[in-house]
Amino acid sequence: MKVIASSGRDDLARVYIVEYKNGLRVECAESVQPPLPIDQKWVLLVSTLFGCPVGCSMCDAGAEYNGKLTALQITQQIEMMIRRRFPDMKVPSQQFKVQFARMGEPALNPSVIDVLRDLPGRIDAPGFMPSISTVAPRGTDSFFENLLRVKRDLYSKGNFQLQFSLHTTDPILRRQIIPVDSWSMAEIADYGRNFYSTGDRKITLNFALAKGSPLEPVVLKKYFHPDLFLIKITPLNPTYRAQLNNLSSHIDPASGEERIELVEKIRSAGYSVILSIGEQEENKIGSNCGQYLKAHVDSDSEMQEGYTYPINELPE
Repeated sequence: MKVIASSGRDDLARVYIVEYKNGLRVECAESVQPPLPIDQKWVLLVSTLFGCPVGCSMCDAGAEYNGKLTALQITQQIEMMIRRRFPDMKVPSQQFKVQFARMGEPALNPSVIDVLRDLPGRIDAPGFMPSISTVAPRGTDSFFENLLRVKRDLYSKGNFQLQFSLHTTDPILRRQIIPVDSWSMAEIADYGRNFYSTGDRKITLNFALAKGSPLEPVVLKKYFHPDLFLIKITPLNPTYRAQLNNLSSHIDPASGEERIELVEKIRSAGYSVILSIGEQEENKIGSNCGQYLKAHVDSDSEMQEGYTYPINELPE
């Protein structure tokens, strides 16, 4: 594996374009959380697929798909970013999160389980916590059975973050946003009840809300118990796919009134709510969820709110 280009700032976020011996490329990213220093929180995002076959309507990584990464190829992304900051492979961050969420639906690659089993023995990171973000595609039951085993074996008592991306409580609209056959909300709830143990982090239900996408507490309460699940609401980041599909964000990061009303509505139903609005500079870097530098390089369109940082090619 070699890094061929990067974009961003070391004091905020950086995206790397990496190439493997087979000639295929993926992206990985790292971010800090200002004003927190890196020794308090550091986040890595790694790719698990060469592209993604799911094709979510707001995600730029779904334009192509060229197969699965091996466990070694996934691990190489993690180790490259660690060595760049900490050559001795000792990560001092109090919270060191590795998210399998840059490119690709992780449940479609069984090698992710191998990486989860292997990582604690490869890195010295007391604050290490892996994070799986998934749309729960149908046909991946064995992945989730193995995920439950590895969580119980290695990451119990709050050391694992599981996130299901729903984006709306309307099942018909959800299928339009996530155009693959995936678990129903009832099936996700059933798995969550089995996955959660006392001391674990609550399971996250993620909603990157577009305008016109309902998020209804009455639907949430029908399936998801507030003691086991929390709600995460994020803006819809500027991507070419969102632009193509005429999607705009329900949450305006610069305006508070609308989002406060929505958050209070969900909290009044008994849920813990995370309103996740990151640094808008990351949109310009192209490091936020759904963004993909290759889409920017290949596009003939203009993106005013995102992808404005230069992509610096590195010497061979």
